[in-house]
Amino acid sequence: MKEQWGKLTDDRLDEIAGRRDQLAGEIQKAYGVSGDEAEKQVKDFEKATKR
Repeated sequence: MKEQWGKLTDDRLDEIAGRRDQLAGEIQKAYGVSGDEAEKQVKDFEKATKR
């Protein structure tokens, strides 16, 4: 996750602790993307890590 979203601090990632909705919200705030784009990034990350 840190490689994917480097702007998110380790502390924030620890607080999120796998809660998908919070991760999308943090991505949206940190990177200034829409909610839909943040959700897409989370989905793409999940697909890539399940291989």
